[in-house]
Amino acid sequence: MRYDVSVVGLYILDILGRPVTRIPERGNVEFIEEIRLTVAGTAGGVVVNTAKLGLKSLAVGAVGNDEKADFVIAAMDKDGIDTSAMQRLPDVPTSATILNIRPNGERPALHVRGASDHFDVPDSLYGQVFDAPILHLGGTGLLKRLDGERSVVLLKEAKKRGCTVTFDLLAATAETARIVLPLLPYVDYFMPSIEEARDTPGRNTPADCAAFYLDQGARTCVFTLGGEGAYYAAADGTRLHVPAYDIKVVDTTGCGDAFDAGFIAGLSRGMDPEQRVRFAQAVAGLVAGGLGSDAGVESFEQAQRKMNEWKPAAGRG
Repeated sequence: MRYDVSVVGLYILDILGRPVTRIPERGNVEFIEEIRLTVAGTAGGVVVNTAKLGLKSLAVGAVGNDEKADFVIAAMDKDGIDTSAMQRLPDVPTSATILNIRPNGERPALHVRGASDHFDVPDSLYGQVFDAPILHLGGTGLLKRLDGERSVVLLKEAKKRGCTVTFDLLAATAETARIVLPLLPYVDYFMPSIEEARDTPGRNTPADCAAFYLDQGARTCVFTLGGEGAYYAAADGTRLHVPAYDIKVVDTTGCGDAFDAGFIAGLSRGMDPEQRVRFAQAVAGLVAGGLGSDAGVESFEQAQRKMNEWKPAAGRG
């Protein structure tokens, strides 16, 4: 196969600044320590990190035909990502977000919806998109054209062609159920945050949420729990709660996407479920230690070393 993973979905340019304690009044200026531009989104943040972790990665999404798109494509090319399946759409902007990172790592955001709303995967790309053992769909909920029946067609075809499907969503609400639930019979690993997982079934605990999604057809649920770590529940009865690592958090932007990338890399390397989740936590921890969804991650070996060095957060082991 040409690739280790195809990453389909939401591609965004993030403009991040830290630390932001307040927005200046009127036309005044406030000085901060750092500003960065990064490739982000529930697909973009994943593909950047799968590439850094050594996977041959295909980016499948859409940008506009503007200066933001120039940066997104150039940054992915620099990381060795195959961008030949990225669509550049005229007359719409590249999806972008301004993030004001607070000293505690929280990230209030201002977002412009753009090309990702107009993105679809045409049949003409199927031969390339499915030329990987793993397909990740990221960003359901903010993919206006692809959401719904088009995503069902995509994932059904992925399974028909033998792909392992990993899946994450964004901006989940109770209404998101109508586009998420029909996808689950074609999903091997459903990997939202616990906050997103709770919104659809109206359940609270990770175990109860997992039971709901497994009943709907997902083969495995992997929920990120923030400072509480991650929860893994498979249809074969496997249940794991892996604690978070004890690290200093700078910025939580992209930590879920980094977790997904780490999990995919662990899957590609043949790790067992607990190793996969621990490795994914380590990749997320590296990203949390810097600014932006690609911060901190250098290589598979580096993340594996951190997985073995870092200790669980106190009281969560």
